[in-house]
Formats: sequence, structure tokens, C-alpha cells
Amino acid sequence: MVTAVPTSPALDVPPLAGFTVGVTAARRAEELGTMLERRGAAVLHGPALRIVPVADDTRLEGATRDLIARPPDITVATTGIGYRGWVEAADGWGVGEDLLAALGSGTLLARGPKARGAIRASGLVDAWSPPSESSAEVLDHLLAGEAGDVAGKRIAVQLHGEPLPDVVEALEIAGAEVVQIPVYRWLPPADLGPLDRLLDCTLAGGVDALAFTSAPAAAGLLARADERGVRAALIDALRGPVLALAVGPVTAAPLEAVDIRTVQPQRSRLGAMVRTLEGELPARARRLPVAGHRLELRGHAVLVDGELRSVPPAGMALLRALARRPGRVVARVDLLRALPGGGDDEHAVETAIARLRTALGRPKLVQTVVKRGYRLALDPAVGPVPVGGHCVHGEPR
Repeated sequence: MVTAVPTSPALDVPPLAGFTVGVTAARRAEELGTMLERRGAAVLHGPALRIVPVADDTRLEGATRDLIARPPDITVATTGIGYRGWVEAADGWGVGEDLLAALGSGTLLARGPKARGAIRASGLVDAWSPPSESSAEVLDHLLAGEAGDVAGKRIAVQLHGEPLPDVVEALEIAGAEVVQIPVYRWLPPADLGPLDRLLDCTLAGGVDALAFTSAPAAAGLLARADERGVRAALIDALRGPVLALAVGPVTAAPLEAVDIRTVQPQRSRLGAMVRTLEGELPARARRLPVAGHRLELRGHAVLVDGELRSVPPAGMALLRALARRPGRVVARVDLLRALPGGGDDEHAVETAIARLRTALGRPKLVQTVVKRGYRLALDPAVGPVPVGGHCVHGEPR
């Protein structure tokens, strides 16, 4: 008979303690990182893109002046920050009032509540907004004739950091003249160092989850991995031990396109995203009853009877190797192969095991089997609790 091990950690242990989360965002990265750290996570920031400031974007200025000269029949605002930045930039060029007059002369559609709020804050009123906050639903609304026949109409589409080729093509096929407004553009980061460190740490097993808040960031990470020749390895990691967390379906699209399953909140908000992670990562932890204690293996730490214990990378690597065969003897030579960097000196295993015992604070959890190796002292009457996706990772330090 298998007895379940309680899965709830001590109340004073934050839900993400012991896990490492990679943040790929450029915008609002600090806000997301703070939210994660408050919940106990270690955060590794590697922006996969940078934003061209709208006031410095000559393409945007040219498109804005063209729109003022020939006002649109319909304008689609896709993001609040993008719409506000556009109006502020136009003010800086001395044509802010002219832009609002041009947009107000036609119909305004907002992709979501933030875009709607920005439109109304500028003194204009939107005619419609989809409940799903989806560009696809905006397109359906236009093509269904609910906004009037689009044939022959001039439609301005405020882009939100990346092209919308499907939307533009569908409208053009329907006979509309589409003006794309690149309110802000994504470019590769000026300093690739942090992104490369995040990539290296992910491939080395040092990241438990990667958080994506925009489709360009997801595409940018894949592109950088391709440039470095590690795209296949990154995809394998994101299909397996590393959880891919996306703020919504638009953000997830570049990952889903290469068969990477993503976890998404029901509402596309940072807070909901973090709450989703709070449930997902602890559920992936490996839990074992060992020598009368409860062990929960997290990314770079272990909960022992609900107490968080930080474990050095070498010790964590050995603990994961032992946990893959709980209760069974694992030979020194196999443990040696599990150590970061490998090697041929079995004394390194003894040293790492000693440090592991010290870190766990319960020396009897790991037993020495003379002349054979080591084993986790799995309680004989209790089996390990099965948990899906229970690969565990430690952050290189």
C-alpha cells in the first residue's frame, strides 16, 4: 500500500521558493521580476529584445503625417501603451491635435480594455472592443460587416511590436487600404550578454521556467538560439523539464509553432501569470518519503519537512541522480557522471555527498553502502508520490 506524502509546504515558505525563473521581457521586466521574487523565486533576467523609442522613430513620424493628410475611415488600437506613446510622440512633433482630429473623424476600435482606456483618455471614444482582447476577433468583426463594408475603406492598424500579416492580408483581400502604424518596434538587444547567460543557464538545467510577455520576446529567444546553434537543444528543454509560461495566446504563438506546449493564465495579465506559475511549479516538484522525513526537490533547493534548505549545485545534481532511483544503490561512477563537469576522481563524489548531507541538515537521508555507492533511505512502507513532469533543475552558481 502506498501512503501519500503531504504536499503542502510550511506556511512560511513562499510558493516559488527554491525555483529559478527566467524573464525574457524588456518592458515591465522589473515589475514581473519583483512579483516573482516576492513569492520566493530566484529571477534571471535576459531581455530577448529592445524597444525603439517612439519619439526617435522616423518611420512612425512619416506614417503619422501621412495619416493626418489622409485620415482613416477606421483605426484599430491594439495596445494602450502603444496608443498613448503614439499620441505623445505626435505632440512632440507638434501634430498631436491634428492626429486626434484625423482619428476622431472615423471609427475607432480597441482590441482590449487598456487600448479603450487610452483612447478615451485622449478625448476620443471607441465604437467597439472584443471581450477576448484578440486581434482575430477584431478581424472577424470587420469582415462580418459589423463595422460596415471594408471595401474601399482606409484602415489604420496600430501595430503592437510585430507585424500582423494575417490581419493585413485578410483586410486587403476584402478590398481595404491598410495603413500599418509601427508605434513601437522590437529589435535584438544592444547587449546580448544577459540573453546569452539566460540561454546557457536554461540549457545547463539551471532554470525551472521561462516567462514570456510578448510574442517578439519568444521569437527573439528562438532566433538567438538559432544564431548560436542551440535552437534544437532549447526547444527540447522547453518541451521537457523547463516550463514555458506565456501571458496569453498571442505571446505563445511562436512557441506553439514549434510544438512547445505553453502554460497560460485565463486572463492575460502579469498578476494572473504569476499566480498560474505558483500552482504549476510546485506541482512539478519531486516528493519522497525518506528516513521518516518528507523531501520535496525543487530547482535549487529542497524542502525537508516543509523547511527550505539551499543545496549547492553539485549536491543537487547528486540528489537528483539518487531520487531517480529512490531506495536503490547508485554506484559512485554513476554519481560521478552526474556531477557538473564530470571528472574521474570519485573523491569528488564523497565531497559532494558530505556537503549535501550538511545542506539537508539530516545526515541519515543519504546512506552510504560500503564499496557500492549511496542511496536515499526511502521509507520501506511508503512509495514516492507520482507527480507529472517532475524533472528538477539546479542553478549553476
